[in-house]
Amino acid sequence: MKPIEVKKDIYWVGAVDWDIRDFHGYSTYKGTTYNCYLALDEKVVLFDTVKKGFLSDLTHRIHNLIEPQKIDYLVVNHLEMDHSGSLPEVIELIKPEKIFTSPMGQKAMMAHFHYKDWPVEVVKSGDTLNIGRRTIHFLETRMLHWPDSMFSYFPDDKLLISSDAFGLHWATSERFDDQVDPSELMHHAAKYYANILLPYSPLVAKLLAQVKEMGLAIDTIAPDHGVIWRGDPGRIIAAYDRWSRQEAVAKALVVYDTMWHSTELMAKAVADGLQDEGVCVKLMNLATTHRSDAITELLDAKALLVGSPTLNNGMLPRMADFLTYAKGLKPTGKLAAAFGSYGWSGEAVKQITEVLKEMKLEIVDEGLRHNYVPDHEALHKCRELGQKMGQAIKAAGLAPAGVRCHCSQG
Repeated sequence: MKPIEVKKDIYWVGAVDWDIRDFHGYSTYKGTTYNCYLALDEKVVLFDTVKKGFLSDLTHRIHNLIEPQKIDYLVVNHLEMDHSGSLPEVIELIKPEKIFTSPMGQKAMMAHFHYKDWPVEVVKSGDTLNIGRRTIHFLETRMLHWPDSMFSYFPDDKLLISSDAFGLHWATSERFDDQVDPSELMHHAAKYYANILLPYSPLVAKLLAQVKEMGLAIDTIAPDHGVIWRGDPGRIIAAYDRWSRQEAVAKALVVYDTMWHSTELMAKAVADGLQDEGVCVKLMNLATTHRSDAITELLDAKALLVGSPTLNNGMLPRMADFLTYAKGLKPTGKLAAAFGSYGWSGEAVKQITEVLKEMKLEIVDEGLRHNYVPDHEALHKCRELGQKMGQAIKAAGLAPAGVRCHCSQG
């Protein structure tokens, strides 16, 4: 793949990783990209590097434009290893005059690489860098999603190089949003936000307000992962606004694990009760659903119902894994309840309810459990739990889930 021109004399020179399937607990079943950008001006500037092992992809594309040794400046917007893993090799190759990074970026760079003589220069929000015909503006975006994160903005080109913000994990041969299927595009963008940026939603909202207040004209957003937003960058900005407010629709997520199908029967009855109330349901079995896909559906769901049988006086391991993962992502404004079958002890439902309370979710029911295989009467109670939750969702006056929800059983 050749370099791709994003704006006149500004090129994508990154790498496509078709094979990665896990990103620290997030299922990347369609791969990802490590985006880098090269600006050709009186001073030649490279923005970020690539994950270790992908250096040849980066240098090959640079060679198509210019000898790497002619690069003057290196801007490091983000120090996470998928963007800085090849940083020492790149520095050794191009020997830049200066390396620009944020104050927290400098600290991270030293902690990661223990450099001694790199020509590092710190830039802060509001600082600028003239490279000839263009001037680069810097904006610190701390904790989106690392302390060092930073934007680089070209006002004349209306181009925002946005680091990890507005990104997505999706390996494609296409580089732009207007070249791919829009529904799949937004699904990957939602999954990225739900699994990476959700805990920082208040900061996302603050940043969006800051960008609006600054009056930044943006017609292209170039993130560090996925496609470049040039066709409709306003779409992803509007989505971030919605997601940062954790705006929910009339939808419930029923997540469960099961041993001998008893909890599964209960989960399906709960889902039936929700559908009785006209609420869209996503029923997800953790034996066949990755935690990160369940979290994606939770992003705009109003309710979370969690089911597990009891094993060794506790919940099943996959459920403990899911709840630990979900708790760290800090979803807010959700209704919640737990259910499950048990043999002779039955602690799982109480334990799940306690975790849901620790997550500061609103408990609609203190928990429903049944001894061994649920009969008709027990399944009727499960259905009533679903109806009770459905009524609570309807009482919230939310918009219908619409086409985003494809009610199914897992």
